[in-house]
Amino acid sequence: MPRAPHIPRSAALLAVGAFTGAALVTGCGPGAPAAAPGAKATDAARAVVLDNCGLRVEVERPPRRAVALDQGSAEILLSLGLADRMVGTATWTDPVLKGLEDENAKVPRLADRYPSFEKVLAAEPDFVSASFLYTLGKGGVAPRERFAGLGVPTYLSPTDCVDKDNSGDGDGIRTRPLTMDTVYGEIRDLARVFGVPERGEKLVGELRTRVAKATAGPGFGDASVLYWFSDARGPYMAGCCGAPGVVSGTLGVRNVFDDTKEEWPQINWETVAERDPDVLVIADLTRRAQSAESAAKKIEFLESHPVTRNMTAVRKKRYVVLSGQAMNPTIRTVEGIEKLAAALRAYGLAK
Repeated sequence: MPRAPHIPRSAALLAVGAFTGAALVTGCGPGAPAAAPGAKATDAARAVVLDNCGLRVEVERPPRRAVALDQGSAEILLSLGLADRMVGTATWTDPVLKGLEDENAKVPRLADRYPSFEKVLAAEPDFVSASFLYTLGKGGVAPRERFAGLGVPTYLSPTDCVDKDNSGDGDGIRTRPLTMDTVYGEIRDLARVFGVPERGEKLVGELRTRVAKATAGPGFGDASVLYWFSDARGPYMAGCCGAPGVVSGTLGVRNVFDDTKEEWPQINWETVAERDPDVLVIADLTRRAQSAESAAKKIEFLESHPVTRNMTAVRKKRYVVLSGQAMNPTIRTVEGIEKLAAALRAYGLAK
């Protein structure tokens, strides 16, 4: 999904260019093995070095005062059972993932959107993570270099830099389709940074099992889908290759805008109506940054607008409501796979 909250990317952002995948090594050198499940605490506590989105990041010891500056990153840390090592979160679009409410309540929320750099520093972090380049760039909280200059290591999700060009003004262009393996790599990276690699493997295993269960059974033939994240005036629709592309590819359905590699292009309603998808996947956001944020407002718009009300999916009320984070390349992408698969079956589109 577009950055949370979505703000058109400033041209002043640090250009990412083409990056290799996040490579993680522990111990002394590139050939050192990752800590195995059940490793002794002394092994887990060794320094971790990351080649993360083009920057070398060294974490000398497992963080004790981490700040997660985007909801997706926060939910990974919470899912790894690290609430007791977090001193702040920020930039939320949705209620916290079900099952994490108690853990999330233990961690201060620094801001619903972007906190100031000063407010983050007041939490005295020893590690900062984020889901989006914008968050750790000019216009967001602060560039990574400012944190590094104060001795605070930062981690940026590889889902927003690997095989992705962020040098333009929009939400970036995918040079290759995103896969869940990149998300799984982020989970493993963070688990190793915190010295709990076995928890990372367990979480990855659980997510893989859920995907396998959601995709079991008949496929969905020629079913076509459109993903609408936000804004009724200049709607942001999913291009081919981000998190919605993971959902579509996993289920074997066609995104009607798979002919664009832009992450979240703005597309006029006349073009949307011409593509006439079988199913509309719409984000249900709790923020109030743009028009038609909630699913209810989106559906109200679709059923009243003269251009959209005669679309097949609107006439047949084939809606799939997802959290904004489920359209994001995070652990919630699996939720998107599950809910779309269930809806396609309920709408009789399984073949």
